[in-house]
Amino acid sequence: MKTKPSKALTNQEEFMRRHRRHHHQITLWRIVLFLSFLGVWELCADTGRIDSFFFSSPSRVVLCFIDQVRTNSMLSHIGVTLYETIASFFLVLLLSLTAATLLWHSKKLSEVLEPYLVVLNSLPKSALAPLFIVWLGTGAVTIITAGISVAVFGSVISLYTGFRQVDEEKITLIYTLGGTRKDAFLKVVLPGSVPILLSTAKVNIGLALVGVIIGEFLAARRGLGYLIIYGSQVFRLDMVITGIIVLCVIALLFYKSIQLIEHRIKIRFKM
Repeated sequence: MKTKPSKALTNQEEFMRRHRRHHHQITLWRIVLFLSFLGVWELCADTGRIDSFFFSSPSRVVLCFIDQVRTNSMLSHIGVTLYETIASFFLVLLLSLTAATLLWHSKKLSEVLEPYLVVLNSLPKSALAPLFIVWLGTGAVTIITAGISVAVFGSVISLYTGFRQVDEEKITLIYTLGGTRKDAFLKVVLPGSVPILLSTAKVNIGLALVGVIIGEFLAARRGLGYLIIYGSQVFRLDMVITGIIVLCVIALLFYKSIQLIEHRIKIRFKM
């Protein structure tokens, strides 16, 4: 004997259909907007509304990219920038998590260092790049250090703030049951801060890329930052715009990767 589906199940299925339809519509409008921008850009360049030498065009960018790939120049520059950005990101994650843990563990230490963290976070990091060149020379170490400097101080502040916002009653319960401060951190504070950790990671991957590009502008002979600076110096603006577009694609892929990891973690732990 067939049973009728419950009203709650029917409502849930309808909600999921509406949610998928809304998501598909948003994706469609994003694609339409992007293609419209490319079409208007190409049309303006072809009709002389804008000077294609200075503003390039989608077709010229594609041809420049293909030419750079054929000579293996573009792939080499992309690989260098990816390596430096990923290294900076993981070092920022490690350093900021360690520093935030120490600040949470010692209230006196946090009171002493918090003003310094705020000042260092608000300092324009491009002002530090020349010092890094003098101290460390030119090379990958300097670029990675520049990437770390852009993201690490804000990351420490964000993680420490997230640690402090964990429910104090749960921590008190750990102590009541005979747990130590280490138990409170590992069983309550760190798991409770996973959302802020993932949110900070999404911001940090972009900031690490910004820092790496700043470093490559000043102290590199390889990488997309160097490619952009070189193109501007020899007035190959197609190369400049191609490098910028590739950077946009890399930033989007980084963000989507972290977003996918966040989605998987939320499903696994039902957050």
